[in-house]
Amino acid sequence: MKKTASAVWQGDLKTGQGTISTESGALKEQPYGFNTRFEDQPGTNPEELIGAAHAGCFSMALSNILGQKNAKAERIDTRAEVTLEKAEGGFAITAVHLVLSAKVPGLSQADFEAAANEAKTGCPVSKVLNARITLEATLQQ
Repeated sequence: MKKTASAVWQGDLKTGQGTISTESGALKEQPYGFNTRFEDQPGTNPEELIGAAHAGCFSMALSNILGQKNAKAERIDTRAEVTLEKAEGGFAITAVHLVLSAKVPGLSQADFEAAANEAKTGCPVSKVLNARITLEATLQQ
C-alpha cells in the first residue's frame, strides 16, 4: 500500500510560499510558509502534519490493541506535541510527546497503560520517526 502527498514551493525560504496536497484531497493546495512554520502565523506546517499523522496512527493502533484485549474505547483523544529545535546542521524534530485521554469501560489502569505503551512503540508513524517519543495517558472514569 502506498499513500502520497505533495508539496510545491516557490521562492526563497523566508519570503517564499508553498502548498501541500494529499492524494485523498483532504488537503488540497493548503498554503504554508516560513511564517506558518517558525512565526506562529495561521496556516499549516510540516511539523503540525506529522503531529496529526502520529496522533491518528497512535489512536488507531491503541484501538486495535484494546480490541485484542476484548476492550472497546468509547473515545480516544490524542494530541501530538512535535518539538522542532535548532540543531547542528539546521533544524531537527527532536521529540514527540503524545497526550492521551481515553474512556475505556471496564479497563484497569495497568492494562490501559500497557496498551498505550504498546501503541506508542508499535504504530507505524512511531517507527518511522527518529525522535524521542513520550506518552502521557489518562484513563477517564
